[in-house]
Amino acid sequence: MTTGYVYDPVFLKHDMPGHPENRHRLEAIMQRLAESGVLERLSPVPARPATRAELEAVHRPSYVDRVQALADGGGGYLDPDTYVRAGSFEAAGMAAGGAIEAVLAVLDGRVANAFALVRPPGHHAMAGHGMGFCLFGNVAVAASAARQAHPSSPVAGASPVGGAGGVERILIVDFDVHHGNGTQAMVADDPSICFVSTHQYPYYPGSGAVDEIGRGPARGTLVNMPLSPGAGDGTFRALYEQVLAPLARRFRPNLVLVSAGYDAHWDDPLAGLALSLSGYASLTRTLVELADELCGGRIVFVLEGGYHQEVLASGVLNTFYALLGDTTVVDPLGSSPRPEPDASACVALLRKMHGLS
Repeated sequence: MTTGYVYDPVFLKHDMPGHPENRHRLEAIMQRLAESGVLERLSPVPARPATRAELEAVHRPSYVDRVQALADGGGGYLDPDTYVRAGSFEAAGMAAGGAIEAVLAVLDGRVANAFALVRPPGHHAMAGHGMGFCLFGNVAVAASAARQAHPSSPVAGASPVGGAGGVERILIVDFDVHHGNGTQAMVADDPSICFVSTHQYPYYPGSGAVDEIGRGPARGTLVNMPLSPGAGDGTFRALYEQVLAPLARRFRPNLVLVSAGYDAHWDDPLAGLALSLSGYASLTRTLVELADELCGGRIVFVLEGGYHQEVLASGVLNTFYALLGDTTVVDPLGSSPRPEPDASACVALLRKMHGLS
Protein backbone atom coordinates (compact mmCIF):
# COMPACT_ATOMS: atom_id res chain seq x y z
CA MET A 1 0.00 0.00 0.00
CA THR A 2 1.04 3.57 -0.57
CA THR A 3 -0.07 7.01 0.53
CA GLY A 4 -3.29 8.35 -0.94
CA TYR A 5 -4.27 11.89 -1.81
CA VAL A 6 -7.55 13.57 -2.68
CA TYR A 7 -7.59 16.42 -5.18
CA ASP A 8 -10.14 17.61 -7.71
CA PRO A 9 -10.14 20.74 -9.94
CA VAL A 10 -13.63 21.52 -8.62
CA PHE A 11 -11.96 22.82 -5.45
CA LEU A 12 -10.65 25.74 -7.52
CA LYS A 13 -14.19 26.90 -8.32
CA HIS A 14 -14.44 28.36 -4.82
CA ASP A 15 -12.37 31.48 -5.36
CA MET A 16 -12.30 35.19 -4.67
CA PRO A 17 -9.26 37.10 -5.94
CA GLY A 18 -7.62 39.11 -3.16
CA HIS A 19 -9.14 36.99 -0.39
CA PRO A 20 -6.55 35.09 1.70
CA GLU A 21 -8.35 31.77 1.12
CA ASN A 22 -8.22 31.52 -2.66
CA ARG A 23 -7.53 28.94 -5.37
CA HIS A 24 -3.82 29.81 -5.56
CA ARG A 25 -3.24 28.06 -2.22
CA LEU A 26 -4.13 24.69 -3.69
CA GLU A 27 -2.47 25.41 -7.03
CA ALA A 28 0.81 26.14 -5.19
CA ILE A 29 0.55 22.84 -3.32
CA MET A 30 -0.10 20.77 -6.43
CA GLN A 31 2.72 22.48 -8.34
CA ARG A 32 5.19 21.75 -5.52
CA LEU A 33 4.13 18.11 -5.27
CA ALA A 34 4.57 17.67 -9.02
CA GLU A 35 7.95 19.45 -9.16
CA SER A 36 9.31 17.44 -6.23
CA GLY A 37 8.41 14.11 -7.82
CA VAL A 38 6.27 13.19 -4.83
CA LEU A 39 2.97 13.34 -6.71
CA GLU A 40 3.93 10.36 -8.89
CA ARG A 41 4.62 8.31 -5.73
CA LEU A 42 1.05 8.79 -4.45
CA SER A 43 -2.21 6.99 -5.15
CA PRO A 44 -5.11 9.23 -6.16
CA VAL A 45 -8.33 8.77 -4.20
CA PRO A 46 -11.27 10.16 -6.21
CA ALA A 47 -13.45 12.74 -4.50
CA ARG A 48 -17.23 12.73 -4.72
CA PRO A 49 -19.93 15.01 -3.34
CA ALA A 50 -21.00 14.39 0.23
CA THR A 51 -24.62 13.28 0.37
CA ARG A 52 -27.24 15.37 2.09
CA ALA A 53 -27.41 12.77 4.85
CA GLU A 54 -23.64 12.98 5.38
CA LEU A 55 -23.71 16.77 5.59
CA GLU A 56 -26.78 16.77 7.81
CA ALA A 57 -25.09 14.41 10.26
CA VAL A 58 -23.32 17.54 11.56
CA HIS A 59 -25.10 20.47 9.88
CA ARG A 60 -28.69 21.70 10.08
CA PRO A 61 -30.67 21.08 6.89
CA SER A 62 -31.62 24.76 6.76
CA TYR A 63 -27.94 25.74 6.68
CA VAL A 64 -27.13 23.32 3.85
CA ASP A 65 -30.08 24.82 1.97
CA ARG A 66 -28.79 28.34 2.63
CA VAL A 67 -25.33 27.61 1.22
CA GLN A 68 -26.83 25.99 -1.86
CA ALA A 69 -29.28 28.84 -2.43
CA LEU A 70 -26.56 31.45 -2.04
CA ALA A 71 -24.37 29.66 -4.60
CA ASP A 72 -27.28 29.13 -6.98
CA GLY A 73 -27.98 32.87 -6.77
CA GLY A 74 -24.45 33.72 -7.86
CA GLY A 75 -22.84 34.06 -4.44
CA GLY A 76 -22.63 36.28 -1.39
CA TYR A 77 -21.31 36.15 2.16
CA LEU A 78 -22.07 33.92 5.12
CA ASP A 79 -20.26 36.39 7.36
CA PRO A 80 -17.86 39.27 6.64
CA ASP A 81 -14.95 36.83 6.19
CA THR A 82 -16.65 33.90 4.50
CA TYR A 83 -17.65 34.17 0.86
CA VAL A 84 -19.77 31.96 -1.37
CA ARG A 85 -19.39 31.98 -5.14
CA ALA A 86 -21.42 30.26 -7.85
CA GLY A 87 -19.21 27.16 -7.64
CA SER A 88 -18.81 27.13 -3.88
CA PHE A 89 -21.57 24.69 -2.97
CA GLU A 90 -20.22 22.16 -5.44
CA ALA A 91 -16.66 22.66 -4.17
CA ALA A 92 -17.65 22.49 -0.50
CA GLY A 93 -19.73 19.36 -1.01
CA MET A 94 -16.82 17.72 -2.83
CA ALA A 95 -14.42 18.82 -0.07
CA ALA A 96 -16.53 17.10 2.57
CA GLY A 97 -17.02 14.05 0.36
CA GLY A 98 -13.32 13.99 -0.48
CA ALA A 99 -12.44 13.89 3.21
CA ILE A 100 -14.86 10.99 3.65
CA GLU A 101 -13.36 9.10 0.72
CA ALA A 102 -9.83 9.57 2.07
CA VAL A 103 -10.95 8.05 5.38
CA LEU A 104 -12.76 5.15 3.71
CA ALA A 105 -9.74 4.40 1.50
CA VAL A 106 -7.61 4.08 4.64
CA LEU A 107 -10.19 2.02 6.52
CA ASP A 108 -10.68 -0.30 3.55
CA GLY A 109 -6.93 -0.81 3.21
CA ARG A 110 -6.72 0.64 -0.31
CA VAL A 111 -4.04 3.06 0.92
CA ALA A 112 -1.90 3.08 4.06
CA ASN A 113 -2.65 6.69 4.95
CA ALA A 114 -3.87 9.78 3.13
CA PHE A 115 -4.04 13.55 2.80
CA ALA A 116 -7.24 15.21 1.55
CA LEU A 117 -6.12 18.32 -0.35
CA VAL A 118 -9.51 19.95 -0.25
CA ARG A 119 -10.95 23.44 -0.02
CA PRO A 120 -12.85 25.39 1.17
CA PRO A 121 -11.55 24.52 4.64
CA GLY A 122 -13.91 23.37 7.35
CA HIS A 123 -12.89 23.51 11.00
CA HIS A 124 -14.70 26.80 11.80
CA ALA A 125 -17.99 25.80 10.17
CA MET A 126 -20.74 25.45 12.76
CA ALA A 127 -23.88 23.35 12.58
CA GLY A 128 -26.02 26.28 11.50
CA HIS A 129 -23.62 28.83 10.03
CA GLY A 130 -20.34 29.23 8.21
CA MET A 131 -17.48 31.37 9.45
CA GLY A 132 -13.72 31.79 9.27
CA PHE A 133 -13.52 30.99 5.52
CA CYS A 134 -15.25 27.62 6.19
CA LEU A 135 -18.49 26.29 4.67
CA PHE A 136 -18.89 22.64 5.76
CA GLY A 137 -17.10 20.84 8.59
CA ASN A 138 -14.97 18.50 6.50
CA VAL A 139 -13.23 16.71 9.38
CA ALA A 140 -16.39 16.43 11.46
CA VAL A 141 -18.30 15.06 8.45
CA ALA A 142 -15.52 12.53 7.83
CA ALA A 143 -15.45 11.51 11.50
CA SER A 144 -19.20 10.95 11.42
CA ALA A 145 -18.87 8.79 8.31
CA ALA A 146 -16.04 6.81 9.90
CA ARG A 147 -18.23 6.05 12.90
CA GLN A 148 -20.64 4.34 10.49
CA ALA A 149 -18.01 2.68 8.29
CA HIS A 150 -17.64 -1.03 7.60
CA PRO A 151 -13.97 -1.56 6.74
CA SER A 152 -13.69 -4.53 4.39
CA SER A 153 -10.01 -5.34 4.96
CA PRO A 154 -8.71 -4.12 8.33
CA VAL A 155 -5.04 -3.17 8.44
CA ALA A 156 -2.84 -5.86 9.96
CA GLY A 157 -1.87 -5.09 13.53
CA ALA A 158 -4.44 -2.33 13.99
CA SER A 159 -6.67 -2.00 17.00
CA PRO A 160 -10.06 -3.52 16.19
CA VAL A 161 -12.65 -1.23 14.69
CA GLY A 162 -16.25 -1.25 15.64
CA GLY A 163 -17.67 -3.82 13.23
CA ALA A 164 -21.28 -2.98 12.43
CA GLY A 165 -20.98 0.20 14.49
CA GLY A 166 -18.05 1.58 12.53
CA VAL A 167 -14.87 3.00 14.01
CA GLU A 168 -15.07 3.03 17.80
CA ARG A 169 -12.61 5.77 18.80
CA ILE A 170 -11.31 8.68 16.75
CA LEU A 171 -8.55 11.10 17.69
CA ILE A 172 -8.80 14.47 15.95
CA VAL A 173 -5.70 16.68 16.13
CA ASP A 174 -5.97 20.28 14.95
CA PHE A 175 -2.68 22.15 14.51
CA ASP A 176 -4.09 25.13 12.61
CA VAL A 177 -3.18 28.43 14.31
CA HIS A 178 -6.89 29.16 14.84
CA HIS A 179 -9.00 27.09 17.21
CA GLY A 180 -11.25 24.61 15.41
CA ASN A 181 -14.40 25.83 17.11
CA GLY A 182 -16.72 24.20 14.58
CA THR A 183 -15.18 20.76 14.89
CA GLN A 184 -15.13 21.07 18.67
CA ALA A 185 -18.81 22.03 18.81
CA MET A 186 -19.75 19.08 16.62
CA VAL A 187 -17.89 16.46 18.71
CA ALA A 188 -18.08 17.95 22.22
CA ASP A 189 -20.76 15.52 23.43
CA ASP A 190 -19.27 12.37 21.88
CA PRO A 191 -17.02 10.38 24.24
CA SER A 192 -15.80 8.26 21.32
CA ILE A 193 -13.99 11.25 19.78
CA CYS A 194 -11.02 12.98 21.39
CA PHE A 195 -10.35 16.46 19.99
CA VAL A 196 -6.93 18.02 20.63
CA SER A 197 -6.13 21.55 19.47
CA THR A 198 -3.05 23.77 19.63
CA HIS A 199 -3.88 27.37 18.73
CA GLN A 200 -3.02 31.00 19.38
CA TYR A 201 -5.11 32.42 22.20
CA PRO A 202 -6.79 34.78 22.71
CA TYR A 203 -7.27 35.08 18.98
CA TYR A 204 -9.89 34.36 16.34
CA PRO A 205 -12.41 32.81 16.86
CA GLY A 206 -12.07 33.45 20.61
CA SER A 207 -12.73 29.89 21.77
CA GLY A 208 -10.39 27.13 22.89
CA ALA A 209 -9.66 28.06 26.49
CA VAL A 210 -7.84 25.47 28.55
CA ASP A 211 -10.95 24.72 30.63
CA GLU A 212 -13.04 23.73 27.60
CA ILE A 213 -12.75 19.99 28.20
CA GLY A 214 -16.08 18.51 27.10
CA ARG A 215 -19.46 17.85 28.68
CA GLY A 216 -21.23 14.98 30.42
CA PRO A 217 -19.89 11.55 29.46
CA ALA A 218 -17.52 13.29 27.01
CA ARG A 219 -15.85 15.34 29.73
CA GLY A 220 -12.09 15.16 29.26
CA THR A 221 -12.23 14.37 25.54
CA LEU A 222 -11.62 17.98 24.53
CA VAL A 223 -8.00 18.99 25.04
CA ASN A 224 -7.37 22.64 24.28
CA MET A 225 -3.79 23.93 24.35
CA PRO A 226 -4.03 27.73 24.06
CA LEU A 227 -0.71 29.37 23.18
CA SER A 228 0.72 32.86 23.44
CA PRO A 229 2.17 34.64 20.40
CA GLY A 230 5.71 33.49 19.72
CA ALA A 231 5.18 29.88 20.78
CA GLY A 232 7.13 27.75 18.34
CA ASP A 233 9.13 24.58 17.83
CA GLY A 234 10.13 24.05 21.46
CA THR A 235 6.64 24.63 22.81
CA PHE A 236 4.99 22.33 20.30
CA ARG A 237 7.61 19.63 20.85
CA ALA A 238 6.98 19.70 24.61
CA LEU A 239 3.19 19.64 24.18
CA TYR A 240 3.26 16.76 21.72
CA GLU A 241 5.70 14.71 23.80
CA GLN A 242 4.32 15.42 27.27
CA VAL A 243 0.59 15.96 26.64
CA LEU A 244 -0.64 14.74 23.26
CA ALA A 245 1.31 11.47 23.09
CA PRO A 246 0.32 10.19 26.55
CA LEU A 247 -3.28 11.27 25.96
CA ALA A 248 -3.36 9.39 22.67
CA ARG A 249 -1.91 6.27 24.27
CA ARG A 250 -4.55 6.43 27.00
CA PHE A 251 -7.40 7.02 24.52
CA ARG A 252 -6.16 4.35 22.05
CA PRO A 253 -7.87 5.55 18.86
CA ASN A 254 -8.75 3.34 15.92
CA LEU A 255 -8.26 6.28 13.54
CA VAL A 256 -6.42 9.61 13.65
CA LEU A 257 -7.74 12.63 11.73
CA VAL A 258 -5.67 15.80 11.44
CA SER A 259 -6.94 19.29 10.69
CA ALA A 260 -3.77 20.42 8.95
CA GLY A 261 -3.37 24.19 8.95
CA TYR A 262 0.05 25.63 8.16
CA ASP A 263 -0.64 29.14 9.48
CA ALA A 264 1.14 28.56 12.80
CA HIS A 265 4.38 29.23 10.91
CA TRP A 266 6.39 32.25 12.08
CA ASP A 267 6.03 34.03 8.72
CA ASP A 268 2.32 33.47 8.13
CA PRO A 269 0.63 36.85 7.54
CA LEU A 270 -2.54 36.16 9.54
CA ALA A 271 -1.24 35.04 12.94
CA GLY A 272 1.57 35.17 15.49
CA LEU A 273 2.79 31.70 16.42
CA ALA A 274 6.33 30.73 15.46
CA LEU A 275 6.63 27.18 14.17
CA SER A 276 9.24 26.57 11.50
CA LEU A 277 8.75 24.17 8.62
CA SER A 278 11.15 21.81 10.38
CA GLY A 279 9.00 22.10 13.50
CA TYR A 280 5.88 21.31 11.48
CA ALA A 281 7.66 18.30 9.97
CA SER A 282 8.48 17.05 13.46
CA LEU A 283 4.82 17.31 14.52
CA THR A 284 3.58 15.40 11.49
CA ARG A 285 6.16 12.65 12.04
CA THR A 286 5.07 12.36 15.67
CA LEU A 287 1.45 11.95 14.58
CA VAL A 288 2.33 9.37 11.93
CA GLU A 289 4.40 7.42 14.47
CA LEU A 290 1.56 7.52 17.00
CA ALA A 291 -0.86 6.23 14.38
CA ASP A 292 1.58 3.44 13.53
CA GLU A 293 1.83 2.54 17.21
CA LEU A 294 -1.84 2.78 18.14
CA CYS A 295 -4.04 2.07 15.13
CA GLY A 296 -2.13 0.32 12.38
CA GLY A 297 -1.09 3.57 10.72
CA ARG A 298 -4.65 4.74 10.05
CA ILE A 299 -4.16 8.51 9.74
CA VAL A 300 -5.76 11.05 7.41
CA PHE A 301 -4.71 14.69 7.10
CA VAL A 302 -7.30 17.20 5.86
CA LEU A 303 -6.18 20.62 4.63
CA GLU A 304 -7.26 23.68 6.61
CA GLY A 305 -5.45 27.07 6.69
CA GLY A 306 -2.06 28.44 5.68
CA TYR A 307 -1.70 31.75 3.88
CA HIS A 308 2.01 32.01 3.04
CA GLN A 309 2.17 30.04 -0.20
CA GLU A 310 5.81 28.95 0.13
CA VAL A 311 5.18 27.75 3.68
CA LEU A 312 1.93 26.05 2.72
CA ALA A 313 3.39 24.18 -0.25
CA SER A 314 6.52 23.15 1.64
CA GLY A 315 4.54 22.18 4.74
CA VAL A 316 2.23 19.91 2.76
CA LEU A 317 5.23 18.41 0.93
CA ASN A 318 6.92 17.64 4.25
CA THR A 319 3.71 16.03 5.49
CA PHE A 320 3.68 13.72 2.48
CA TYR A 321 7.32 12.85 3.14
CA ALA A 322 6.29 11.82 6.67
CA LEU A 323 3.36 9.77 5.38
CA LEU A 324 5.64 8.04 2.88
CA GLY A 325 8.23 7.25 5.55
CA ASP A 326 10.78 9.50 3.83
CA THR A 327 13.23 11.38 6.08
CA THR A 328 13.47 14.40 3.76
CA VAL A 329 12.55 17.80 5.28
CA VAL A 330 12.31 21.00 3.23
CA ASP A 331 12.71 24.27 5.14
CA PRO A 332 13.76 27.21 2.95
CA LEU A 333 12.78 29.83 5.56
CA GLY A 334 14.54 28.45 8.64
CA SER A 335 13.76 29.13 12.29
CA SER A 336 11.79 32.02 13.74
CA PRO A 337 13.88 35.15 14.39
CA ARG A 338 11.84 35.93 17.49
CA PRO A 339 12.55 34.61 21.00
CA GLU A 340 10.21 31.85 22.16
CA PRO A 341 8.38 32.28 25.49
CA ASP A 342 8.74 29.66 28.22
CA ALA A 343 6.00 27.03 27.91
CA SER A 344 6.73 24.97 31.02
CA ALA A 345 3.78 26.37 33.01
CA CYS A 346 1.38 25.64 30.12
CA VAL A 347 2.64 22.07 29.81
CA ALA A 348 2.40 21.49 33.58
CA LEU A 349 -1.16 22.87 33.74
CA LEU A 350 -2.35 20.69 30.87
CA ARG A 351 -0.78 17.58 32.35
CA LYS A 352 -2.47 18.27 35.67
CA MET A 353 -5.87 19.08 34.15
CA HIS A 354 -5.92 15.88 32.11
CA GLY A 355 -4.58 13.53 34.74
CA LEU A 356 -1.13 13.03 33.25
CA SER A 357 0.86 13.97 36.36
